Amino acid sequence: MAKRDYYEVLGVSKGAAKDELKKAYRKMAIKYHPDKNPDNKEAETKFKEAAEAYEVLSNDQKKQRYDQFGHAGMGGAAGGGAGGFNMDMDDIFSHFGDIFGFGGGGGGRRGGGRRVNKGSNLRIRVSLTLDEIANGVEKKLKVKKHVSCNACNGSGAADPSAIKNCTTCHGTGQVTRIANTILGQMQTSSICPSCGGKGKTITKKCTSCYGEGVVQAEEVVEVNIPAGVSEGMQLSVSGKGNAPRGGGINGDLLIVIEEMDHPELVRHDNDLLYNLNISVPDAIIGIAVEIPTLNGKVKVKIEAGTQSGKILRLRGKGLPDVQGYGHGDLLVKVYIYIPKNISRDERKLLEKLKESDNFTARSVSDKGFFNKVKDFFE
Repeated sequence: MAKRDYYEVLGVSKGAAKDELKKAYRKMAIKYHPDKNPDNKEAETKFKEAAEAYEVLSNDQKKQRYDQFGHAGMGGAAGGGAGGFNMDMDDIFSHFGDIFGFGGGGGGRRGGGRRVNKGSNLRIRVSLTLDEIANGVEKKLKVKKHVSCNACNGSGAADPSAIKNCTTCHGTGQVTRIANTILGQMQTSSICPSCGGKGKTITKKCTSCYGEGVVQAEEVVEVNIPAGVSEGMQLSVSGKGNAPRGGGINGDLLIVIEEMDHPELVRHDNDLLYNLNISVPDAIIGIAVEIPTLNGKVKVKIEAGTQSGKILRLRGKGLPDVQGYGHGDLLVKVYIYIPKNISRDERKLLEKLKESDNFTARSVSDKGFFNKVKDFFE
């Protein structure tokens, strides 16, 4: 099933301000809140859908990428979790708890004030050829990162009995302080300094990870990169970053796209550019030539009397749009090769041709189309 537009999910316009986005999300979240809709899978789905939309649109960088490329720009077309929304209900309440007025920790039965521990993101660069960009590609990437310790299942403790409730916050992950002020008593809550918001402490550390809960390892991550991506675009694979110390949810793997140069073609947006050199006789009498494309060579007829600088457009022979809106074109600019050195017989022939009216130089105008693309070739 295709993803719905994030703006449609929240019921706001594309130019909505952050306050409007927050208000719209809060309205949707309250409407489909699990506590108001117990055992209602449809409500839970819409609750998560609203959280996903708000998570993207409330982030300036993600919003800009989404506005430009849609779901494909978020990596949604990559499959396998790439660019997907990988939060469960507890994560949503912890991440967006302030929307509901519960502070940063979510609501009641979903963990109180405990802070969700998340691992750091990893960023890697992937170089792609134009052929890979044209067709999309599956890459197997070897990533060195922190993974959860198998010996202690990421807890950092030697055994389950070595995990105790924090004596400072009594397992809540938060400490509350009451201060007397000129306005009366003021109550403030903050993350517990003893356990870092986990609500637990370790009395005996794991001997494999020395209490860290993570070890260094190498993992092969399979990523489906959609067709039409471009230089500098960033895809996100949820949950494939570093595992957090002491347990929690993994960070994300951020994949930055790099384009490799093609030996004959140059990219400009979704169009491809190619310079074609032909001889003077071929330009005068015409010729059929083969032009390289990303799907093999195609034969193109060069009409008799073609002038140097002529641009031919091969429609649909460019790159696919990352959002699936068709293909770009292949633009071919014709250059006529002029030899620097000629023989005596060739010179005599040219001197004779100069006497013909057909070889008298005339002005040629091809301004309209040329002006649109001249910067690409110069």
